[in-house]
Amino acid sequence: MSGASASSNAGRWLGLYVLVYILFLYLPVSLIPIFSFNDSIQAAFPLQGFTTAWYGTLLGNSALSGAFANSLMVGFVAASAATLCGITIAYADLYGRSSLSTAISNLARLPILIPGVIVGIALLILINLIGIGPSRTAIVFGHILVALPTTVVIMRGRFSAIPKSIPEAALDLGASDFATFRRVMLPLSLPAIGSAFMLAFLISFDEFIVAFFLAGTEPTLPLYIWAQLRFPKSLPTVMALGTVILAGSILIATAAELLRRRGLAAGARRAIPTTA
Repeated sequence: MSGASASSNAGRWLGLYVLVYILFLYLPVSLIPIFSFNDSIQAAFPLQGFTTAWYGTLLGNSALSGAFANSLMVGFVAASAATLCGITIAYADLYGRSSLSTAISNLARLPILIPGVIVGIALLILINLIGIGPSRTAIVFGHILVALPTTVVIMRGRFSAIPKSIPEAALDLGASDFATFRRVMLPLSLPAIGSAFMLAFLISFDEFIVAFFLAGTEPTLPLYIWAQLRFPKSLPTVMALGTVILAGSILIATAAELLRRRGLAAGARRAIPTTA
C-alpha cells in the first residue's frame, strides 16, 4: 500500500509540475490574442472593450505587405534548399560508404548548438568578404544554415525507420544506388519530406536574430515587427499581426506533425510483412 501511495503522490506532483510548466510557457503567448481585441492602445487589464479594428489596420499597409512578401519568398527558397540538402546529407550519412558523409552530417547539425548571435556575426563577416553584403539573398543563405539541422534530423529519422531490407532488395534486383534512392527511398519518405519543408519554412519565417544581422533595405516580417515596437501606438496592430502569425504557425506545425505521424504509420505497416 505504501508503494501505491508513493506512486500516487509522485503522479500528483508530476501533474502539478506539468501544469505549472504549461502555464509558464503558454500563458504569455495567450495574452497576445486577448489584447489584439482590446479597444485600447495599452496592453493592460482591465480590458476597455472588444474591437476588431486593429486587424483592419493590417490591410492596405504597404510596408507590412512588403515585409510579408519578403518573408514568404525567403522562407520558401530557404526551406526548399534546406530540405533538399537535408535529404541528401541524411541519406549519405546512413547509406554512404565513407566517413566523410558522417562528418558532413555532424557539421550540418552543428548550427543548432551555436548561439544565433554568433551565427549572425559570422555570416555578416562572410557575406561582406565575398561581396554580397546585407541583402535578401544574404538572409536566404543564413536561413538555409539555420533550418538545415532540422531537416537533417527529420530525414535521418525517416530513412533510419525504413527497414534496410527494402533498399537491399532493390539492389539485389539490379537497381543502381541512385535508382534505389529515387524510386524506393524517396517515395517512402514523402510525408517526412513535407514535414521537414514545413518546419524549415516556419523556422525561416519566424527567425529574427540572423535576419537582423543580414538584412539590407528589404526587411522580413520579424524585423518589421521589431521596428514597430518602438512606437506605442503601433502595439495593438503588432498584437493583431502576432495573432495571425501565431494561428498560421500552429496550423503549419500541426500539418507537419500529422504528416510525420502518417509517414511513421505507413512505414510500420510496410515493415510488418518484411519482418514476418
